[in-house]
Amino acid sequence: ENQLIKVFISYFKRQIAKKEKKNKKFSFVLTGGSSPIRLYRSLAKTKINWKNIDLFWGDERYVSKKSINSNYKLVYINLIKKIKINNNNIFDVNTNKASLLASAYDYHKRIKKYFNNKKVSFDLVLLGMGSDGHVASIFPKELKNNKGKIVYGVVKKDFERITLSMKTINNAKKIFLWLNTPSKLKSFKKLNERKDIPVNRLNKKKTIVFTRY
Repeated sequence: ENQLIKVFISYFKRQIAKKEKKNKKFSFVLTGGSSPIRLYRSLAKTKINWKNIDLFWGDERYVSKKSINSNYKLVYINLIKKIKINNNNIFDVNTNKASLLASAYDYHKRIKKYFNNKKVSFDLVLLGMGSDGHVASIFPKELKNNKGKIVYGVVKKDFERITLSMKTINNAKKIFLWLNTPSKLKSFKKLNERKDIPVNRLNKKKTIVFTRY
């Protein structure tokens, strides 16, 4: 996995440098779960100008930031608290809103404002993948819904969630799918032919599959 992380960081730094030359910000969408923890820790140790990078989340559980189930907390512990970055560069999901829909709409508005009400196109979206092929919090049964939205709320048995839509993800300039274990790669290959699976709806021209196996 060390080599995988090195390749990612090398690409990451090159893209940031290109943006800096144009005096523009780099928008980076983070993923949750345990898969990217080592990557985040390595990024924290790397010499990077975080002042020029804006952080977003691909999805978030509708829980407190202090919860062990919070994607924000995972990123904070492993990356944010270890780097020099301004709070204005952090666009986490506000889960203090009165309802799931209110939280989703708030995130939607902040993203629209960030892109000046023009096309939403993040520079880089980092994604993990669940064993059922879901990405962010886009699950197989929801593919036909929420097609025109930037962000939407998801009600699951375990947690309510806020997620970027498939359209928003596919509008990104580059998508990195982080498959860092043999089991994830096995699941990916097993699901590869099924069109009703979220991971297979990613824009193939923009998606790089990161795997060490």
